[in-house]
Amino acid sequence: MLDLRWVVANLDEAKRRLATRSADAASALLPIEQLAAERKALIQATETRRAEQKRASEQMRTLRGEEQARLRAELKALSDEVKEKEARLKQVEEQIEAALLAVPNLPHESVPVGSDPKDNVVVRSWGEKPRLSFTPRQHDELGERLGLLDFARAGKVSGARFVFYRGDLARLERALVSFFIDLHRERGYVELLPPYLVNADSMRGTGQLPKFEQDLFKTTTGLYLIPTAEVPVTNYHRDEILASLPLKYCAFSPCFRSEAGSYGKDTKGIIRQHQFHKVELVRFETPENAHQALEQLVDDAQEPLRRLGLHHRVVALCTGDLGFSAEKTYDIEVWLPGQEAYREISSCSTFSDYQARRAQIRFRPGPQDKPRFAHTLNGSGLAVGRTVVALLENGQQQDGTVVLPQALRPYMGGVERLTPTA
Repeated sequence: MLDLRWVVANLDEAKRRLATRSADAASALLPIEQLAAERKALIQATETRRAEQKRASEQMRTLRGEEQARLRAELKALSDEVKEKEARLKQVEEQIEAALLAVPNLPHESVPVGSDPKDNVVVRSWGEKPRLSFTPRQHDELGERLGLLDFARAGKVSGARFVFYRGDLARLERALVSFFIDLHRERGYVELLPPYLVNADSMRGTGQLPKFEQDLFKTTTGLYLIPTAEVPVTNYHRDEILASLPLKYCAFSPCFRSEAGSYGKDTKGIIRQHQFHKVELVRFETPENAHQALEQLVDDAQEPLRRLGLHHRVVALCTGDLGFSAEKTYDIEVWLPGQEAYREISSCSTFSDYQARRAQIRFRPGPQDKPRFAHTLNGSGLAVGRTVVALLENGQQQDGTVVLPQALRPYMGGVERLTPTA
């Protein structure tokens, strides 16, 4: 969440920056502005009454009889008024915290201003689009023709937006997870295997609650299935004061999303499933190093794509396309010949101290220094299912088989090509 003191002291600036996201984002500050004014008045009034209580208590020692009784009654009235104002102050502060949870993060000044994805900016690209001498097929058709994707039986077992992988495609999914994790370990990330169920405090700490309650799967015990490993890994250090920074983690996990806001988008194939696998990168940085770390994070997420020889581009998201908690985001988009389009395969963001303030993640710059909030970052390194999509569409041959990149073959027991499975 945002720092209340900073918001109150820089209200016009906060409104200006939030307005670049949307008018609704800026209007989210209105109740906070009103509540902050009431909070300030309550604090001042309470301090005034306490000072009056102190003076009256000192006078009590010198008075007797009716004057003492009169002053005692005044003290009782002052005490009741202080308790009343303290109770209201507690209510106001709770309302402020709830209101702050509904305010998105402030876009960084370097984020391009825009209203939707058309205003995003391509920063750079890597490799070239493959030149195919035939009309390419999309991944779902390729997978079904090879007998490696089974949507029909998954629909019978679970419903829409689920799939069975079969044979070497199931092996490919596992191979990619190991491949990604090994690369990120080489780059200094500590591997974690996180819980897949988390409590509401964890969801609140990374910004999923209360804003995105409808997009989450909640169990009857009150725990939530994670939408990404970002949630448990970021909360790994919740309520801690870290001894040193930076800290870098990578984690594989299944991810679960209801896709309540997708409204029929990408219902075909495995681009947008209710359950999918992802390798996540999470970093904890000092405020001074966070933006340099974001550039490094993007490079770390690009490395698997470079090793796999997949043409892709890096896109800076505009203010209107930023995620709720993000201060700045780069999407990595891979080229899919079958769709003749670039599709997101990784999203890398810095959140400033927005998540750390919610989750109380701090660090001590020096032995005698006051703790400060860390800056958190995360990115996909990579979305496994979408990498499978890219490998199917980019590696497809005219006969319907799929050639696998050299870098993956050791993880596949030497398998070089996906061929039909009975």
